[in-house]
Amino acid sequence: MKSLAECRLYGFVDSAYLHGREPAVLARLLCEGGVDIIQLRAKDWSREQVRRVAGDLLRVTRNHGVRLVINDHHSIASEVGAEVCHLGQEDFFDAGYSDISDLREAVGFAAGQNHPLEIGLSTHSPDQAARALRAGPDYIAIGPVFATGTKPTARPVTLDYVKWAAGKVSIPWFAIGGINLSNLGDVLEAGARRVCVVSAILNATDVSGECRRYRDVVCGYPLA
Repeated sequence: MKSLAECRLYGFVDSAYLHGREPAVLARLLCEGGVDIIQLRAKDWSREQVRRVAGDLLRVTRNHGVRLVINDHHSIASEVGAEVCHLGQEDFFDAGYSDISDLREAVGFAAGQNHPLEIGLSTHSPDQAARALRAGPDYIAIGPVFATGTKPTARPVTLDYVKWAAGKVSIPWFAIGGINLSNLGDVLEAGARRVCVVSAILNATDVSGECRRYRDVVCGYPLA
């Protein structure tokens, strides 16, 4: 399994974009297409459904050497043994946390899990990024770069924030939000070297093929 620093393409199994497909099947298609990370995001599911599907996905991702990220539910991530949990600003800071080590201590380790849970945090401005970085996450997300149907009320942070991150953030960071093949080059030219892609891949007829197209473009820009 690659280190976070080596990961380039971050995919999603999002309950809003299943289009009748089984989550585990979709995860396999993403893995076969070359994603390095898959996040399970299911805002409309019960906790038990998230836990059950997380277990299904983990069997797929482990078989392909891909990190599994659980969105929002850090306790589920720990329970099933997922490698990563991703949290929004409100899920972390508004929940009373200020240091990632405190959250790791709170959730502990799953049975048989021999590594600390990695934590990613969403950020939407330089101020939020600076606050997040002080907390000590393993990575941060920068976005939404462009307007996106995934989060229609979120204000785009534009390429200016991507350029800021390229010059200021030393830990792994991923650009996210409205990224598609027509604007991917602009995101990479602005300094991103890792990207999250949601609807543009999940709405494709050939999910694996679409992943490969994104990966080819992203990997054309070497990591520093």
